[in-house]
Amino acid sequence: MNAGAGKNRIGAITPATAGSVLDIANLSVSVRGEDGEREVVSNLSLTLARGETLCIAGESGSGKSMTALAIMQLLPQPAARISSGKIRLGDTDLTVLDERRMRRVRGDRIAMIFQEPMTSLNPVLSIGQQLTESIEAHTSLSPAEARQRAIEALKAVRISEAESRLRQFPHELSGGMRQRVMIAMALALEPNVLIADEPTTALDVTVQGEVLELLRDLQRQHGTSIILITHDMGVVAEMADRVIIMRHGRMVEEGKTSDIFARPRADYTRELLAAVPRIGSGVGRQKSRHMETATPASVASVEDLHVRFDLRGGVFGRVTRRVHAVEGVSFSIAPNETLALVGESGCGKSTTAKALAGLVPYSGDIIVGGRNLSGLGRDERKAVRRDVQMIFQDPFASLDPRMRVGDLVAEPLVIHGIASRDERSQRVAALFERVGLSADQMDLYPHEFSGGQRQRVCIARALALRPKLIIADESVSALDVSVQARVLDLLKELQREFGVAYLFISHDMAVVENISDRVAVMYLGQIVEMGTRDQVFSNPRHPYTRRLIEAVPVPDPARRRSRFARLDQEIPSATRRIGEAPLKLALQDVGNGHLVAADSSPV
Repeated sequence: MNAGAGKNRIGAITPATAGSVLDIANLSVSVRGEDGEREVVSNLSLTLARGETLCIAGESGSGKSMTALAIMQLLPQPAARISSGKIRLGDTDLTVLDERRMRRVRGDRIAMIFQEPMTSLNPVLSIGQQLTESIEAHTSLSPAEARQRAIEALKAVRISEAESRLRQFPHELSGGMRQRVMIAMALALEPNVLIADEPTTALDVTVQGEVLELLRDLQRQHGTSIILITHDMGVVAEMADRVIIMRHGRMVEEGKTSDIFARPRADYTRELLAAVPRIGSGVGRQKSRHMETATPASVASVEDLHVRFDLRGGVFGRVTRRVHAVEGVSFSIAPNETLALVGESGCGKSTTAKALAGLVPYSGDIIVGGRNLSGLGRDERKAVRRDVQMIFQDPFASLDPRMRVGDLVAEPLVIHGIASRDERSQRVAALFERVGLSADQMDLYPHEFSGGQRQRVCIARALALRPKLIIADESVSALDVSVQARVLDLLKELQREFGVAYLFISHDMAVVENISDRVAVMYLGQIVEMGTRDQVFSNPRHPYTRRLIEAVPVPDPARRRSRFARLDQEIPSATRRIGEAPLKLALQDVGNGHLVAADSSPV
């Protein structure tokens, strides 16, 4: 195939050579707003060597992504612009190229993987169309040759059945698969520089490990230079040769990864490192008060819970398949206890939570405060809902943008007819103060808060009815690591103060260990292991649990692993044809309250 001068086929090995492939000198990026222009990147200089991985780390708003967009000449126009500085890719100054010439550079010499693949992939074009489009645009390959190159690219990123995947559309793939497609698109033309902007933030920890391992393998094969943008210091420790720490658009520290982690010079760097949750830090810590005395009555219990969703197809829209989202799940939660429900996307965690909150139809028994929800009328169910509240993953999506946050927190009190208007206002003000916000902020709108502040508003709203149980569904997964640590501390303080129980849903095992009393691990809609925090983390019995723990990035370059945990095969689908039996995992009690799946062959 003639892919252009100097281009190797996917799979060829190009050893890294010394020398700089990207140089940025005194880069400043300005954004124009209602109050005039302000700098979001200030006087940034960096170099990227051939075959090197450079991590740019920092919290939201630090200027990481704006730097990447400036390099790619993709700044949102006309609001943002490069106000000063030079960006040189080899001998080419990217800042002086017009859009026509820059299009020739993008994809061919420099490529970018964005954080959310669904916003980057065209939903109306097949995977094959999107892959071959860029290949044909930058090479002289025929359509048949471009298709073959696309297949090779998908195979290189370990996507099974590559030929059939070309006919699929983005919505038909999992999040991990979509991210692999994005990597395949970025690497199909073997660029000199790959920019990965938070490529694993939205992924499960095991899929994250596989994607990061994939980037390392491809880098070894092609000698690609990588700029990895992240706020996850565990990922930095696993991947980076050098690190740049940014804050408020400025570089606060730069150096070798081992030096940054061992001897951080800047206070901000030390704060970031201190906030990283670490596996092993929670084992053996003091248990909640409910664990120190006789077991009290449960706040809520779930017995033999099943949730299934029908899928229709054919000309007449008949039910042909059924998603077995939750199969035979049972657990209980005591007052002042935190039960963590963990597993990857699609395992049934959120569906279980929605059933407990009465948001999806189910079969089985859900008992809250001694009352079975399935036997209650509308008014009785409304009364029970006062005892169960939810905190969702995305606070911005769960807050009405047209309402002031004070009214949002007071809304549950209004719905349930609790207190007078003045009393509600006083109660909301007290809640704001309790979650670390000011009563003066009650008149603001959701968009006027940071992500961490919006999540605090959601916590205040969940506490308004003084519930017995709060379901926290991935409530900290979208937050920066330091904000995440503060929110977790707040949740623990509120539990000690109000005695509220938590059902804490997460795929991050390090966070789970930090906050949980007991842990239930879900796989394919079923609980495959359950026990106390120490039992599960110190002696995991199920291979899937071990895989989840092993996949957590270790925030220590000295303990960098040679390979990440991987599956030898894809996880089976929970979708079954009508009449086909659901997957069954035989559960076995191994003592000390530890429950594992005896049949673990699919894992």
